[in-house]
Amino acid sequence: MQFDPDRTAVVVVDMQNGFCHPDGSLYAPNSEAAIEPCAATVADARAAGAEVVFTRDVHPPEQFDGNHYYDEFDRWGDHVVEGTWDAELVEELDPREDELVVEKHTYDAFHRTELEGYLEAHGTDDLLICGTLANVCVLHTAGSAGLRDYRPVLLEDAVGCIEEDHREYALEHADWLFGEVRAREDVGFA
Repeated sequence: MQFDPDRTAVVVVDMQNGFCHPDGSLYAPNSEAAIEPCAATVADARAAGAEVVFTRDVHPPEQFDGNHYYDEFDRWGDHVVEGTWDAELVEELDPREDELVVEKHTYDAFHRTELEGYLEAHGTDDLLICGTLANVCVLHTAGSAGLRDYRPVLLEDAVGCIEEDHREYALEHADWLFGEVRAREDVGFA
């Protein structure tokens, strides 16, 4: 499967210390294992001249104070708090100055961010999506992309998770409902 680098962006979801490093607040070994394939995907995109976008899940300490229902700290505990080491991208994925880093405050990287406007401005149609967590931010971001008429392609061997069955569910759901799932080796740029 070949993608036009002028119309394709690689979206790297939440590859942050909090999720991928053993000292992180929500560390998962499968998220750490996704670092190398995500870095390789970024390198391929850069070599081809495709856009690369990184997302960071960032929560101000008071974000959920007074909320009626939505409270990630209640569900997950304090994690990737704004201004902390936990919220930083892993060092292996060092974004370049000309690459967008989207700070998001929910599972969906399109929700109240500049991502959609950036992709539109760059003439993007197809998104190669990698990162973590498969059944949370990756799934919600990919689903939101599909609803916006982007072609979300999830790179199954570059997606982290807490439990393997979470990844299997997320990839099957995405493939069935709004996107496609491919192995990294089956995707390239033409």
